[in-house]
Amino acid sequence: MLQLKRVGLHTYGENVVFLSAHCRTYKPKAFASFNKVEVSGAGRSIMATLNIVENGGLLDPESLGLSISAFDDLGLPEGAQVSLRPATQSRSLEAVRRKIGGETLSAEELHAIVRDIAAHRYSKTEITAFVVACSSFMTTKEVMGLTSAMADAGTRLRWDTPPCNFSMVVDKHCVGGVPGNRTSMIVVPIVAAYGLPIPKTSSRAITSPAGTADTMEVLANVDVSIERMQDIVHRHRGCLTWGGRVNLSPADDIMITVERPLAIDTPEQMVASILSKKIAAGATHLVIDMPVGPTAKVRSTVEATRLRKLFEYVGAALGLQITVLVTDGTQPVGRGIGPVLEARDVMAVLRNTSAAPADLKERAILLAGALLDFDPSLKGGEGAKRARDILESGKALAAMEAIMKAQGCPPQPCELGVLVRDVMAPASGVVAAIDCYRIARIARLAGAPGSKGAGIDIFHKVGNRVEKGAALYRIHAAVETDFGFATAMAEELNGYTIAA
Repeated sequence: MLQLKRVGLHTYGENVVFLSAHCRTYKPKAFASFNKVEVSGAGRSIMATLNIVENGGLLDPESLGLSISAFDDLGLPEGAQVSLRPATQSRSLEAVRRKIGGETLSAEELHAIVRDIAAHRYSKTEITAFVVACSSFMTTKEVMGLTSAMADAGTRLRWDTPPCNFSMVVDKHCVGGVPGNRTSMIVVPIVAAYGLPIPKTSSRAITSPAGTADTMEVLANVDVSIERMQDIVHRHRGCLTWGGRVNLSPADDIMITVERPLAIDTPEQMVASILSKKIAAGATHLVIDMPVGPTAKVRSTVEATRLRKLFEYVGAALGLQITVLVTDGTQPVGRGIGPVLEARDVMAVLRNTSAAPADLKERAILLAGALLDFDPSLKGGEGAKRARDILESGKALAAMEAIMKAQGCPPQPCELGVLVRDVMAPASGVVAAIDCYRIARIARLAGAPGSKGAGIDIFHKVGNRVEKGAALYRIHAAVETDFGFATAMAEELNGYTIAA
């Protein structure tokens, strides 16, 4: 037996264990040829990738180190006695090999693969093989099977039982690719104030300057347990929490760690990823915001039409009623990009101040209205009008404040980054285009979302006239090195096209 030790390393979705090369209980060389090992203790076990530690100062010879995610998954305290053994190869890998060979997989085979991925039985290489094979081709039936399998692999929230007893649960999702599009934090309080339940679980950003959970964490705690989340939704009809805490579609989170570095984002995998989380979250009705633009995720109306039909078909087959709204993805939404700046814009809209970005307000009303239109007691097309009334009356602000109070204070106060650089227009003219991808990259280099006060404050949008030397946007950072990276990228290419 070995003593359990928590090693403070983030391994980004992969469970990793560390064994000393000088261990006397187990012979490290005997494990070197195995991709995976099983760690067991006190009736609990996990699968993990094994790394051998040569430096005796890093790990005691009779200790077994676990990465942060592995330690949390095992759920035992430091010092607990654990054993180690080679993991048996997953039977589902045979189906992966068949998929690589071009065959179509059954729903049962896809469920077996996803269960093994969620249980960390696959190595990164094996996960990559499956993801790449699926990106080559997937039938619609396979997409439905993969979506169902991913939803079943983790927690499935139920809202039709006491104390909630909701027969209809609504949700919204943005396909992404447009920075500053923080509509969820306005939509949720509008819909909750109306009375429809909207338990919004969101992810943290992986490659963007902010996710909804990152921005909401500026205002309130988002790390909320399932029990507390259900109580908040029961009392206030809505929440804005981090989905990672409630373990929704965990296989998707693991697969994303492979997909993102390889820039794999096929329509089939996007649909399975998004819908599996919504089904697992217990949604019955869903509105999807699909921005279309030359630098957004969806680049053309042809792509948008194909993706919309796939969402609708798979959603209907799995019992989810979906409305897809194609929106403007040609430029950032709102003014702020980065958690603190986005939270500022959201609260300006909810407070109905003169500083509220009009585009963020109108898009949120459009999306909230589409959700309210699901209510059979509301006349068709009345949703947007009702959403506007709720927002402008202050009822949405009151609902947001109640949700924030129920979720609790944010873990730490967040201030806007004090390192500032204005990016100037190189010539006079009209803003003809803004590169969403470039602007997001600059905000990310400035430190967002890890540094919540980092990001970009936009002063001019498409169609605005600017004079040479006028500030197009302002970079905020909190760390000198981040500030240097962001300003250097902006100086190289600022992301704006100015037409004469």
